[in-house]
Amino acid sequence: MSSDTVTTETVEAPDFPMTRGCPYHPPAGYESLRSKGPLARVRLYDGRPAWVVTGYAETRQLLVDPRLSSDRTRPDFPVLVPRMAAAKLTALVGMDPPEHDIQRRMLIPSFTVKRVNTLRPAIRRIVTEKIDALLADGRRSADLVPAFALPVPSTVICELLGVPYADHEFFELQTSRMVQATSTAEEAAAASAALVGYFDDLIARKEAEPGEGLLDELIADRLATGQLGRTELASIAMFMLVAGHETTANMIGLSILSLLEHPAQLAALRADEGIASSAVEELLRFLSVADELQRVAAADIEIGGVVVKEGDGVYLPNAAANRSPEVFEDPDTLDVRRGSRGHLAFGYGIHQCIGQNLARAELEIALYELARRIPTLRLAEPIEALGVKPGGSVQGVFRLPVTW
Repeated sequence: MSSDTVTTETVEAPDFPMTRGCPYHPPAGYESLRSKGPLARVRLYDGRPAWVVTGYAETRQLLVDPRLSSDRTRPDFPVLVPRMAAAKLTALVGMDPPEHDIQRRMLIPSFTVKRVNTLRPAIRRIVTEKIDALLADGRRSADLVPAFALPVPSTVICELLGVPYADHEFFELQTSRMVQATSTAEEAAAASAALVGYFDDLIARKEAEPGEGLLDELIADRLATGQLGRTELASIAMFMLVAGHETTANMIGLSILSLLEHPAQLAALRADEGIASSAVEELLRFLSVADELQRVAAADIEIGGVVVKEGDGVYLPNAAANRSPEVFEDPDTLDVRRGSRGHLAFGYGIHQCIGQNLARAELEIALYELARRIPTLRLAEPIEALGVKPGGSVQGVFRLPVTW
């Protein structure tokens, strides 16, 4: 250990998580943390100290380090707010190998580029239907969160899983209660239990009357063969449903807001569908909506001039890594032609988002079609009036009033 290496004694530290001031920029406090080095100390809601990693290289290094655990059942696992532990989103994202690897191998064939490409016509149909509804009856204004950003990914994930979209109001409400930072632990726990109960009932119905969808495939291939238990399958289904619409809905909403606030970038996308993929990669980097990767050290780790001690909580906000000036030139500028493939918006390593190919397809189609079909789209209120979701939740806005 070098003589200038610091350890984890209690130090004066800022509170974490931090809330964004502008919906599409990271919290201002991230720069202060970055100035202290690639790792800095923060204080969680219960007074517990933890590390926040702002360095891009250190983030990548730690996300593949097996000494960092994702196991949310560990008593020393750090939580940003009490509702995070109560929500019980442990499938895939909240577990370590070998259990994690078993579940991931089970699901990955359904989310390959090839499989997602077969879904693109259905995604385009869904996007077209939602835009048609926006334009019906000569309407000239709408709130794009409930009218577009949320129903597009909700409909897509329902079709993929084989979940009745008629139930969307129920599961969207329960998801909101699970993930929003304003929810209490009791509300999150009740919402989680309600969703698991919903899927337990749905699995039983599908056993009696099989349908089409990933859930039906898992029932036939894994549940019926004894490779999965009913409770485990219900937990996996809940995770895929929540992850499959909540993050993408916020990403669609914030992407629209960012493009409206950067009209030259919106015009570039509208003029050339060929840059849709590049635009989405840049928006993923620029917005980093899933900004709450958390781990706990299962052993001492020396990195970036500090020692992360066993049991220390570690947060890796990809909004900090994705605005690294050492990696991305002029990182605070939105440039839809940049094509930022090096971003960490989907994480890195074994826990890299399993649904990233699906999310990319939804974003490319939704953003281009909206820009093309409603060329006069503009915000109906100043951005300052929209507010932001509190720190510790998926980043976004609760509403997006527009006119055209």
